[in-house]
Amino acid sequence: MVLKFTKRIHSGDVHYYFLTKGYYLEKLKAVVFMGLLLLAPISYADEVPLAHSETAQSNETSNSSSEKLKSNPWLIAPLVSSDPKLSTAVGALAGYVRQFDEKSPPSLFGIVGTYSTTDSWYLGLFGKVHFGEDKHRLSSGVATGEVRNDYEDYLGSGFNVKTTDDISILALRYAYGFYGRWYLGSQFISTNYAITGDDAFSGAILDYVGLTGFRSNGLGLYTQYDSRDNQYSPLSGQAFEAQNTAFRKGLGGDESFDTLSADYRYFVPFRQKHVLGLHAKGRWTKDAPPSGYSSIDLRGYTRGQYLASQMIMGEADYRHMVYKTWLGAAFFCGVAALYGDNSSDKDYKFYPAGGAGLFYVLNDEKMVVRADFSMGTEGNYGFYLQLGHPF
Repeated sequence: MVLKFTKRIHSGDVHYYFLTKGYYLEKLKAVVFMGLLLLAPISYADEVPLAHSETAQSNETSNSSSEKLKSNPWLIAPLVSSDPKLSTAVGALAGYVRQFDEKSPPSLFGIVGTYSTTDSWYLGLFGKVHFGEDKHRLSSGVATGEVRNDYEDYLGSGFNVKTTDDISILALRYAYGFYGRWYLGSQFISTNYAITGDDAFSGAILDYVGLTGFRSNGLGLYTQYDSRDNQYSPLSGQAFEAQNTAFRKGLGGDESFDTLSADYRYFVPFRQKHVLGLHAKGRWTKDAPPSGYSSIDLRGYTRGQYLASQMIMGEADYRHMVYKTWLGAAFFCGVAALYGDNSSDKDYKFYPAGGAGLFYVLNDEKMVVRADFSMGTEGNYGFYLQLGHPF
């Protein structure tokens, strides 16, 4: 069973928004971007070769990077997203970069907010921290927002439904490097998601399909293997992470269900200034209500537009520096599949997408602002401007 509807965030998947992609948000979110000419970058990258080993990179940039972060640790970037479901949203991200020791990657702290033409908004704080010679990794995020939707032909019923979603989120994850490049830790997620109909009929429809929202609190384990040469713009290496979250009424939530997700990323450098990124991901749920289902996590689709209990996906992202070491181009494609209202249901539905973009390197740590345009099926597309590569 695959559900089709539109909402910005669904409970049980919100940690992707705030604990991945280096900007808090999974994803918001997660997410593809455009509008490079709107940028007002705070700093510029030195002209050093991009295709080199982790050791060479460390020797070449550690001193200059530390000095640069000390003199100019601030990042400011506009955020823009536009799609046919949630219209156009604009906002900004302000970040502070801090390197706690020479062996730890730079940490990022920030505040982010957007406002859309549908009178939807969100405001969030996030942090991604590396310290103790990168033995300790801490990610956290807190956000609140309101999303207004006006659905046509809601779930294929032929009726128009208007809703307002009030959302608050708290997420915290800690991982410890226990052996080589392996990390192990735990996470806590708390969401308060309330969806209401803006009229009596809309409320009745939401009650009928069970999309009334709820409070959910969950605990889980997290493991990661990370050999990437850079946390923000990898040129080589790989990263694998797996996590589960057990949402329980005994933790103060309204529902009890489980989620499991796995994520693998592999980066292949070739020739000069070229890199191919490969990404595979899956998310599976057990006993989850519709608001806790999995969603498509591909650029070109609005997160939460299509839902099912299980999701798998794969994508490729080709990146190439086109001008010196600060302006690059990207081409990407991928496909996601949703299936099942239980583990025995294998009725897959596939969602392909592809597109192109540009990215601008902000500093020596290879933090980027990236603008992408992506096309999906069934009239889906996305136009996004955001801090960080999609993976």
